[in-house]
Amino acid sequence: MASADANEPLLTRSVNPPCNKNDLKRRKLCHSRSAPIDFVPLEKKEAGLIQRSNSIFGTLNLGFGSVILLLVIYLGVGCICFYLVKDQIRGIRTNRLLDALYFCVVTMTTVGYGDLVPDSVASKLLACVFVFTGMALVGIILSKSADYFIEKQEVMLVKALHIRQKVGELEIIKDIQSNKVRYKFLCASILLVILITVGTVFLIKVEKLSIVDAIYCVCSTITTLGYGDKSFSTEAGRIFAVIWILTSTVCLAQFFLYLAELNTERRQQYLVKWVLSRRMTAADLEAADLDDDGTVVAAEFVIYKLKEMGKITQEDISLVMEEFEALDVDQSGTLSASDLMLAHCSQT
Repeated sequence: MASADANEPLLTRSVNPPCNKNDLKRRKLCHSRSAPIDFVPLEKKEAGLIQRSNSIFGTLNLGFGSVILLLVIYLGVGCICFYLVKDQIRGIRTNRLLDALYFCVVTMTTVGYGDLVPDSVASKLLACVFVFTGMALVGIILSKSADYFIEKQEVMLVKALHIRQKVGELEIIKDIQSNKVRYKFLCASILLVILITVGTVFLIKVEKLSIVDAIYCVCSTITTLGYGDKSFSTEAGRIFAVIWILTSTVCLAQFFLYLAELNTERRQQYLVKWVLSRRMTAADLEAADLDDDGTVVAAEFVIYKLKEMGKITQEDISLVMEEFEALDVDQSGTLSASDLMLAHCSQT
């Protein structure tokens, strides 16, 4: 036992503390609890977040910059194009440049009120191009922007929930990770309510619509129905609409996405509880016996339970076994440092 510990890499022992050496059956699994990670001192954390390699916040931060750039390019090109064909678009006019930007936003979000419509072959073809590129921009890129914004609000929400408790940064991160979908759904719900309220109040105060008509216009807009009988017809209204339509339509899409994810997560949790609570039978033991030796070791039991929970599939196991067999150069059924060196040398 001492020699085994001596040969064990120091980093692995520092990350995964040694298990109870009297429990040999559990020892194999304890040594593979987690991969080695880089230790980050608490003093080097910023803004209450753990500094991690390939952090989701870092990735989304870069993506957010790309989103802004692509959105500005799209709106800029669209604004110029529709301004050039302004005389070929009929409908309620305000400011020519503002109308072009407003028409571009209404087109890309597929709201399509009908208060401004193409009235020539060139303008119709131009609208067709921009509606498809706009849908791609909204569906692929702006959703990342919304997700990034909700991630930021998610951290603030968790801190607010624990404001009266002495909770450290690690506990906040763990809470976010364990309840990630629920917090995202809650943030999206709050943001959606705010956007609906702001849009309704604005339509009542600026566009002079009744309460019912304002709610009706808001609902038809954020769902991209855009009936067209009620829309933004003033200059101030269209300035507001350029920002509000983009944020509200994307927020509603994210709301339903998180709702579906939350429902799937709850079903998965129910399945996990059912798998862990039901009694094992002789048929289960036979199915869990992967090597057909008449006994089920801890590793076989864990794999069988994970398959029942739907967390892994037989295909996943086969892929992992293929990698294991490729690394097991001497075909001893175990991996050692010499196996890894030989495997790496053969690949180079």
